[in-house]
Order: sequence, then structure tokens, then C-alpha cells
Amino acid sequence: MTDPCADTGLLGPGWAGSAAAAATGDAAFLRALLDAEVALTRAQAGLGLAPAGAVPAVTRAAEADRFDVAALAERARGGGNPVIPLVADLTGAVGEEYGPYVHRGATSQDILDTAMMLVAVRALGVVLGDLARTEAALARLAREHRDTVLPGRTLTQHAVPTTFGLKAAGWRSLTLDARDRLIRVRDSLPAQLGGAAGTLAAFTAYGAEDPTTLPAAYARELGLVEPLLPWHTLRTPVADLAGCLALTAGALGKMAEDVLALSRTETGELAEGSGGGSSAMPHKRNPVRSTLIAAAARRAPQLAATLYGSLAAADERPAGAWHAEWEPLRELLRLTGGAARDAAELAEGLRVDPDAMRAHLGLTHGLIVSERLSAELAPLLGRSRAGQLLTELARRSYAEGRGLGELLAEQEELKDLDVAELTDPTHYTGSARALTDRALERT
Repeated sequence: MTDPCADTGLLGPGWAGSAAAAATGDAAFLRALLDAEVALTRAQAGLGLAPAGAVPAVTRAAEADRFDVAALAERARGGGNPVIPLVADLTGAVGEEYGPYVHRGATSQDILDTAMMLVAVRALGVVLGDLARTEAALARLAREHRDTVLPGRTLTQHAVPTTFGLKAAGWRSLTLDARDRLIRVRDSLPAQLGGAAGTLAAFTAYGAEDPTTLPAAYARELGLVEPLLPWHTLRTPVADLAGCLALTAGALGKMAEDVLALSRTETGELAEGSGGGSSAMPHKRNPVRSTLIAAAARRAPQLAATLYGSLAAADERPAGAWHAEWEPLRELLRLTGGAARDAAELAEGLRVDPDAMRAHLGLTHGLIVSERLSAELAPLLGRSRAGQLLTELARRSYAEGRGLGELLAEQEELKDLDVAELTDPTHYTGSARALTDRALERT
């Protein structure tokens, strides 16, 4: 029977079943909380503040399967966070001799903040792996379609020609932007240790000659960065996470939005490798991967906004601001991780139809190169006359259903021009190829 309180992602298909979901689930947070407690005992023992025997005793007791996550969640209501009941259970499991060295000198926020950073580091490793897959697939698409011409679209309308290689290179550039920011933030995430009000006072009371050395030892045990100061109300690490996660979701969302637009039935320039079905219409192959990524991109900024709002945290430890961070941060990690998984699958399976792209270049009867013609005709006819002529021929093109090149060829004053070359949209892609090559040099 399904646990009625289990969060399995029934309404979160974008992250359900993903490695990021596993890395951010309740079991993962419990493991991180226990890791934080064990590391605190180890760090204190290393500095002579706890007996050596406390380390194996706490480590043995900190087996996750000893603890009832659902019961901890219910009991967390009593003190407002899950660390309080966890410490009670862990202390009991350690036993009378070494139990007093569990959580000694720390406050609940030290452990929960540190666990959040551990979960974030572990989850970001998963996200970065999927971004690497996405980047590699997009690089391949950019190389393969360096010379595949399609209409460039601005404000939903055909503008001038571009190449699909440049479009894919742009998606890859955004993916690399996200990767670089995620790595920078991941490698800066600190442990948290300050005690009740961020002064480390309790550690002095327990015999530390220089308690300022303890946060560094604690961070080393966890593989996190040593904090300059306790950051109970200095929430830069959380804000940095919010920013890079929202950017990542949005960067992947750009690719998803383009795929959604170009895979419409009437466009058909792109298609997902394995589309999703419909409950009512058997013929449909919906662009599900793109849809889920786009949904994540829309949700991420609002979740990040909550985390930015928590920067205004009162006193030395806040009521509410800290508590408001936990769920949005986890949801951001989940959403972004799910989007990265879907982006990798989307990029690796994306189908490109160069013939459809080429056919659509002619939908405007040659007017897609009107910018080039304006530049070429102005020196010959004068700017005013060139503008008037192109405006008139554009009107006639639509009215008569004739191509712009055909109409230009009938103009006596243009008889010396190579009209076919000037109106070929594949010959007006500017520096698209060079820009694609430049983008692909980035590693």
C-alpha cells in the first residue's frame, strides 16, 4: 500500500524518477543531517574536544535505516525543524557514554544548513552530468547543421535567414553558461557552524582554546568550504544557489521553447526523438521533454524569489526567513535536475528536417532577403528609389503570388544584376557559420 504521505512525484513528472529526485528526497536529507552530526563529532575529536571513542560510536549509530523519517517529520512540528527530534533519537542510539558528544555546542540551524549544502553539492553533481550530455549532443548538432539554413524569426515572423547550426550553438552556449555558474557555486558552498547566536561561545565552554579553528575542521570533514563567518542570517550561499539554479532552468527553457515552436504540426522543422502520446488522440506525438523543461523554467524564478526574499533575515537567527527556504530550495534542485535530465534526452534524440527548413525559406516569396536587397540596390538606384521599388514589388509578390526574384528580373534598371544569387536565402546567412565555429571553440 502506498504511504499516504510519500512524495513520489505524481504531480511532478519533470523530476519524478530522476537522479536529482533521489539526491534531494527525504532519505537524502536524513543522510545529510546524519553526516553533518557525525562530522561535528569527528571534528571535535580531532581537536581534542571529544574522546576518540565518540567517533565510532556516533558513526555506528548514524545509520539512516535506524530512523523513522515520517515520525521525525511529525515531531519536527514541536520545535519547528527536524534536527531537534533527530538529535534526540541519535543521542539515544549512541548510548549513555558517548551520547553527550552528539551535537555538542551546535544549534539546529548549524546542522540543517550544513545538510542543505551537502544535498546541494550532491544534487549539483547529478545536474552537471546531464548538462555535459546536453552540451555534447548540441555540439554535434551544431557541427552537423553548420550549413543548414532556416528562417530566422523575430517577434514570431520571418526575419532573415540563419542556420540551425548557429541556433544549436546558441543553446549549447547557454548550457555552458549554466554549467560554469553551477560549478562556481557548488565549489563555494560552506559548512555552517556558529552555535546559538553565531559566536561559537559553547565550544569555548566545552574547552576549545581557539573555537574559530573548529569550523574549518568541520568543513574539511564534509568536503565543504570553510565559512568566513557563521552565516545564520548572512544568506549569500542560498541566494547564490537560487540564482544559478533559476538560470539553469531558464537556459534549458530557451531550447525547449524553440523546439516547441519549431515542432508544431504546421512547421515540422524539428521533432523530439520519442514524443509522448495523448489520452484522446492516438495520432499525436507530443513534445513532452520540451514541455516539462518549459514548465520548470516557468516555476524556477518564483522559487528563487522566495529564497532571495529570505536574505532579509532578522537578528542573529531568524524566525520564518530561514524556515521558508527549505522547500523552495529542494524544489529548485529537483526541478532543475529534472530539466537537465530531460534536456539531455531531448538534445540526444532531436530530429532535424532540413527539407522543411529549406521549404519555409520561400514562404514569403523571397522577401526574407529584402534586407540584403535594400543594401544592394541603394547604391544603384538611390536609397529612396530602392525602398519604393521593394515596397511595390513586395505588394505585387503577395497579390500576384509571384516570387520577388521573378519580379526583380523584369526590372529594366536591374538587368545587370545576378538576381538569382541576390535572392537566394542560402546565400544570406551573414557570419552564421563563423559564429558557429567560434561558439564551438568554447569548452
